[in-house]
Amino acid sequence: MTRARSIAAIVVAAGKGERASANGESLPKQYRSVHGIPVLTRTIKALLALPDVTFVQPVIHPDHADLYAGLGLDDERLLPPVMGGATRQSSVLEGLKALGRQRPDYVLIQDAARPFIGAELVAGVVAGLADHEGALPAVPVTDTIKRAPDGVNIVATEDRRVLFAAQTPQGFRYPQIFSAHMRASTLPREFTDDAAIAEWAGLRVALTPGNTSNIKITHPEDFARAERMIAGAQSMETRVGTGFDVHEFEPGDAVWLGGVRIPHTAKLKGHSDADVALHALTDAIYGALGEGDIGTHFPPSDPQWKGAASVIFLEHAAKLVAERGGRIVNLDATIVAESPKIAAHVPAMRQVIATACAITPSRVTIKATTSERLGFTGREEGIVAMASASIELPRVD
Repeated sequence: MTRARSIAAIVVAAGKGERASANGESLPKQYRSVHGIPVLTRTIKALLALPDVTFVQPVIHPDHADLYAGLGLDDERLLPPVMGGATRQSSVLEGLKALGRQRPDYVLIQDAARPFIGAELVAGVVAGLADHEGALPAVPVTDTIKRAPDGVNIVATEDRRVLFAAQTPQGFRYPQIFSAHMRASTLPREFTDDAAIAEWAGLRVALTPGNTSNIKITHPEDFARAERMIAGAQSMETRVGTGFDVHEFEPGDAVWLGGVRIPHTAKLKGHSDADVALHALTDAIYGALGEGDIGTHFPPSDPQWKGAASVIFLEHAAKLVAERGGRIVNLDATIVAESPKIAAHVPAMRQVIATACAITPSRVTIKATTSERLGFTGREEGIVAMASASIELPRVD
């Protein structure tokens, strides 16, 4: 069996953020709020929202321990913060050292002041690491660039067609970038970003698609821009849908529930794999979208869905949410059955559902109960599942 790839993210938050100070603001920029939430909290939570990220390692300034503790961040994948150095480069090295115990396959190095990380952007960085030792998101330079060594007299106009503005997170294969950083730390020079260290070390670094909304908050006016961005994104509405499904038992040796095969004395009868939990969740999402039900999209009269894995249906519903510019806020399912016992399988179910919907398991709840031996479920003739889905969609009044 192939070992699952591990990805750690280092959040570089050890600076004092003085350039962003304005109007007597004394807090470092990473601890200042944008739309009521500190910048650093937004950045860390954006990384934790990515299901492929295994660990997040914050690197903070030694004087900011109380500020960081005040954020109240709590997640099993969030490692204790380590103290940074005098420069960004030395702070990143401290973060890389701290990951020595985890030894991830890949590491993403993220500026704390870039809170608008998109899942698609990060996916592009990770994909770039399949064939390169490093990958960084970048956007083409659109302004005409002039070269003026003395800051006054122009000596050349650069070809902007070959120029790109680098963003973060920059991704690397962990052993190679750790080695490169260790060697670079012995030099008298400072590098402006981690890709520059990788380039100096002879590593192959790929450009991947960046995003113009992935701004870095550096100056006071950047906070105003960030507020406007969030306010624009707030023109969303919450939609709620419900789902219900029931399947009877027939001879067999296992049931599929929540995308997990559970050994049993019977199986559930249906055109597909009869996974009542995934069917109810899928219908809940379709309901929130106003898109009918499973039968609308996957008719039982169509032979191609005979015996199909129900996770296909759930993935389709989640894809429709994404295509409409929305997101799944949470999914909640209740399974009613006397047997089989489900509790031990709930973590695996949550992971399957989260992966299918590109959300974190923390947004998925699976509950199990019995009908106290009443009705057809009490007679162990079948299983019932009920579900609800909460999604956000762009408002289209």
